[in-house]
Formats: sequence, C-alpha cells, structure tokens
Amino acid sequence: MTDMTEPRKAFASPVAAFRRNLQRARQGWLHLLLVPVALLWVSPLVWIILTSLKTRTEIFHPEAGVLPAVLRFENYPATLTVAPFGTYLLNSILVTGSIIAAQLVTITLAAYAFARLEFPLKRFFFAIFLLQVMFPIYATFLTNFVTLRDMGLVNTLPALIVPFIASGYGTFMLRQSFRQVPSELSDAARLDGCGHLAILWHVYLPLVKPTLVAFGIISVVVHWNDYMWPLLVTNSDSVRTLPIGLGLLAKADSGADWTRLMAGTMIVIAPLLLFFVIFQRRFVDSFMHTGVK
Repeated sequence: MTDMTEPRKAFASPVAAFRRNLQRARQGWLHLLLVPVALLWVSPLVWIILTSLKTRTEIFHPEAGVLPAVLRFENYPATLTVAPFGTYLLNSILVTGSIIAAQLVTITLAAYAFARLEFPLKRFFFAIFLLQVMFPIYATFLTNFVTLRDMGLVNTLPALIVPFIASGYGTFMLRQSFRQVPSELSDAARLDGCGHLAILWHVYLPLVKPTLVAFGIISVVVHWNDYMWPLLVTNSDSVRTLPIGLGLLAKADSGADWTRLMAGTMIVIAPLLLFFVIFQRRFVDSFMHTGVK
C-alpha cells in the first residue's frame, strides 16, 4: 500500500509557507498604516515636552528651532511654586480614587439586580436609570449644585465626589456582562447554599473582571481630567484639583506662561501615563476581552 504521508507533507509545506508570508505581508502593511497614526497621536505630547523645556523667548522667536537651545528643567520646580500643585495632586488622587471605589460598588450591585433579580417595575426602573447616560452631564450641573449647596457641601471634597458615585453607563456595561454568564453557574452555587452576595463575589465578579477594568480606566481618565465641575463647586486652593491649577496658570495677569503651562500639563498627565505604561498589557487585554464568552 502506497504511503501518501510524504507527498501530503511536501504539498502542505509550500502552502503553509505561502500563508505565513501572506500573513506577514498583511501585518507589514498594517504597521505601515499605523505608524503615521501613532506619530500623529504622539506629536502633541512631544510638543508639550519640548515647550516645557524652553524659555518664553524661544517660544515666540521666529528664528527659534523646534528643539530648545538649552534644556530648562527648572521650569518644573518653578511651576510648582506658582500654585500649590502638591495639594492639587493629593486632592485629585483622593477624588478620583473615591469616585472609582464608590462606582465599582454601586454599579456592581445595581447591574446584578437588573441582570439576575426579578422585582416589580424592573424594566421601568432600568429605563429611568439609563436616563443618566442619555442626558449630557452639563445638563445636570445646576440641579447638582443647588442640591449640594442646600446640603452645605459646596467648596468641599465631598462635593467633587457625591454626584458621581453612581454611573448609568457603568451599570449598563456591567449588566450586559452579567447577562452573558451562564445561569447554570449561579444555580449550582445556590444549591451549595450561597446567597446573592456570595454568588456575586465567587461566580460573577471573577468572570467580568475585564469589564470592570475597562470601566475603571474610562472613569479614572474622565474624573482625573475633569475641569468644569471642580471649577463650579470649589473656590479655595485647599479643595481644588490639578486641572484647576492648569487653568490658573493660563489666566496669569501677564498672559499665559506657556513654558510653565506645558510643564504643569506634564505634571497633570504624568501619573496617567505612568499608570498606563505599568499596566499597558492589562489595559489592552481588558478592552480586547470585555464580556464573557
């Protein structure tokens, strides 16, 4: 009987090689297209860094080059003396950390209730809850401000936290992930004697970690960079955040000091950049695998 294994291997080898080369060519073209996009995305950051290391004369001089003649690292400590950026940094960490911690608790409990529990008017309450997503956040500023004023919280750190402890977007996002978890898993846990909190902790949360990480990234970036709401409810340095400090640099009596303003911008975005560099792989995986298969 003729052995057909060798001819098949000989035929498969060129085909496999052709497929590998085709895949490499596709990746090469993809990289060729993505490199200009990456350079376009990085260019503002490079401009900020170079500007923060120049003198004010170099910025407006027509004959000055793109690169600074001398690296002025003293712009950074000089920026810290203009405003209490240390206090602003601590406030930003406290506010952003408190918001994300509270949101993870509230959206988890709300999403579990809407996804797995049955109660009267469930659809109605969920629709009302989603109105938070449909309306722009600026539309609620006035009512939130009046409420906080009546509570005596204006110009305090809680005023920056309380309006954001719940998230309609996060609840909807997590509810969709909970609905993809097979109900057989929760039924098996219930037969073992687990209550709702135990089922949520041991069954659902381990399976929706990518969704929680993805939402956490979005929430941290949004509230770290928030400018309008802190500007509205604060009027003293003791409770202001980093974006407000940048606004103060831009509103100097002699005009914006662009070197210090760019140095301050780097101080604001450096924690997020460092956070992304450290957890880059986890960030990418969270967005690539959001949801449960």
